[in-house]
Amino acid sequence: MASERASQHAFLGLSALLFAASATATIVWCASMSAMREMPMPGGWTMSMAWMRMPGQTWPGAATSFLGMWFVMMVAMMMPSLVPALRRYQKAIARTGETSRPGWLSALVGVGYFLVWMVFGMAAFPLGVTLAAIEMRQPALARAVPTAVGVVVLIAGSLQLTAWKARQLACCREAFGRGRALAADASSAWREGLRLGVQCSHCCGGLMAILLVAGVMDLRAMAVVTAAMTIERLAPAGEHFARAIGAVVIGAGVFLMAEAAGLG
Repeated sequence: MASERASQHAFLGLSALLFAASATATIVWCASMSAMREMPMPGGWTMSMAWMRMPGQTWPGAATSFLGMWFVMMVAMMMPSLVPALRRYQKAIARTGETSRPGWLSALVGVGYFLVWMVFGMAAFPLGVTLAAIEMRQPALARAVPTAVGVVVLIAGSLQLTAWKARQLACCREAFGRGRALAADASSAWREGLRLGVQCSHCCGGLMAILLVAGVMDLRAMAVVTAAMTIERLAPAGEHFARAIGAVVIGAGVFLMAEAAGLG
């Protein structure tokens, strides 16, 4: 019992340190990027520097920098809701009595989980760079961006109200519950991490899309999206919070579209 409590304390302590380090690194990175002037674009908005090369930087260097930032940001944003799931996994593995290293297997689940989010970052960067290049060459398209942002936000909010979202959220909230039999080996832990990452990406995809279009370097947007994801996955009756978040997001989308049309 004492060894189990010590393992729990060590796990929570390391999780807190990882979250603090990633949050600090994200804040520092965003502050350094915000010090650079963003590019004014037709339509009254500014292009994020996340989709551009710095002076003297190669495209592979820019991609590496973005993915490093993306990883640190994902750790900071996902840790608050991931830690309870990893604790459930660790307890379930410990109950099997088949391993003396439940903490190590939990860490492996976390690695698999964040690998899925890194794949999304690898897809987001070339897409963002391509769209940025097109928008800089096509002023008419650039003027439509504020409206497009409003549409994306509106769709993301509507997605929060669907039965599909409710099913994905239930999967995230019930991950590693008592009803599942878990094998206490490295390959199973790796697969569980990948599976949890895919489930989480389905559940949070709409909210993450808001972050990407609203400003991937915007600390306020990060904080709001992180709070929304954490509340709907951890709060009692989280599905009700998900729908309430959806209603607020829909309102924000309508406002953004009206503002882009000059009605705001």
